[in-house]
Amino acid sequence: MGNFNEMHAGLMPTQKQTILSTNYLQWNDAQGANFADFAQQYLPELYEQEVERFGNRTLSGFLRMVGAEMPMTSDQVIWSEQNRLHIGYDDVSKSDPGGGGASTFTVVLDPGNQVVVRENQTFVVYDPNSEKTLKGLITSAPNPGNNGVTFNAVCYTEADFSTLADSGLKLFIYGSDFAKGTEGMKGSVTPAFTQFSNRPIIIKDKYEVNGSDTAQIGWVEVATEDGTSGFLWYMKAESETRLRYEDYLEMAMVEGELAANGSGVATNGGLTAGAGTEGMFASLRARGNVYAGFSGAALPGAGALGDFDAILQQLDLQGAIEENMLFLDRATALDFDDMIAAQAGGGYDSTRAASYGLFDNEAEMALNFGFSGFRRGSYDFYKTDWKYLNDASTRGMVDNIKGVLIPAGTSTVYDQMLGSNIRRPFLHVRYRASETDDRRMKSWITGSVGGAYTSSLDAMEVHYLSERCLCVQAANNFVLFVA
Repeated sequence: MGNFNEMHAGLMPTQKQTILSTNYLQWNDAQGANFADFAQQYLPELYEQEVERFGNRTLSGFLRMVGAEMPMTSDQVIWSEQNRLHIGYDDVSKSDPGGGGASTFTVVLDPGNQVVVRENQTFVVYDPNSEKTLKGLITSAPNPGNNGVTFNAVCYTEADFSTLADSGLKLFIYGSDFAKGTEGMKGSVTPAFTQFSNRPIIIKDKYEVNGSDTAQIGWVEVATEDGTSGFLWYMKAESETRLRYEDYLEMAMVEGELAANGSGVATNGGLTAGAGTEGMFASLRARGNVYAGFSGAALPGAGALGDFDAILQQLDLQGAIEENMLFLDRATALDFDDMIAAQAGGGYDSTRAASYGLFDNEAEMALNFGFSGFRRGSYDFYKTDWKYLNDASTRGMVDNIKGVLIPAGTSTVYDQMLGSNIRRPFLHVRYRASETDDRRMKSWITGSVGGAYTSSLDAMEVHYLSERCLCVQAANNFVLFVA
């Protein structure tokens, strides 16, 4: 009899058509548009006559495909992510003594960056303007100053570094070089990590129907595998409220924003600065890779493929995770199809790249110009449409988010609560739960109708509540496609 959710764990049919909270059926598979007329809305013989003109209208399911849900007990979830093993600097300046000798380098550090340069280490320095590379030896320990960290160094292949520009240099350490009979390395590099956090939000909704209108309900007679049989009751409008609420649970995790200092939410919305929650889009804009203007179908070879290769180069600079999933809107999905077809067929004429699939490669039987998976370089990609981006009443109406690339598998992070390294999906939802209260998805009935006798209100109120947040780990491996 379909899937019954956790609204009533003890859902039991009755031998008679009796309206109780224990045999209230939530009709999660119901579809169709609401009518203003209550008689039409609740008469069961008219329910099956509604035309599903928008198909399956629900938008949730994305996070269930790519993530997991796990309980937590606190107001905040904190995790730590590893920094790079090797650290390079891309804002380096220098001054030369003239006539050869040691040059003085100054490294400007971003907040939280470590100083990993030490005496007797060897390094590569690169000038982007002249595209010239030199290698040097550090002759003095780093000296912190007001404008950064300075150290002296000499060049291996030239008298000094005067042939390089005085600013805008890039530098990284590649080893060390000691004379015979000298002391060991001075100082050490302590591994550092970056800490991230998010907080759950409370999401609520309610459905209400007065006592008079509850008389127009629907009945379903069931016989289950365990031998029980009887009647379950439902009201169609409540099922649609619940479906909409379940969509909100996922949309809030995707769209959520933290309240900034001085924002309207923080000053006039009844919440404080730092309230709200950081959703997936906000996390990727802050910590991920954002790619704007992916080439359309007009230039699938020189355009789209060149754009895609630029994305691959960025993935190489990050975690280089081999398997990735692409969730795209319709236009971008077709751009990818045309890009792959053009390469397979040697030109833009995608008919040359026809894939006949289950039809034994017979062109007369079928043509399939859609590609669900492909490999480029050392990466595998699995492509699918994301219904949320195509829905005309949500992101399909705004149309500035074109898709997202999500790494498959799990990431290893340090959990502050457990005090150990754990493996988690890159995207996962944390919800509040304890031994006495599970707030993953609460639902209850109040009023004086429908088997509930909690107040004098002549109505049945179905309440929904959830408290949750989304953790986006290793966001540097994600790509957000924007218009």
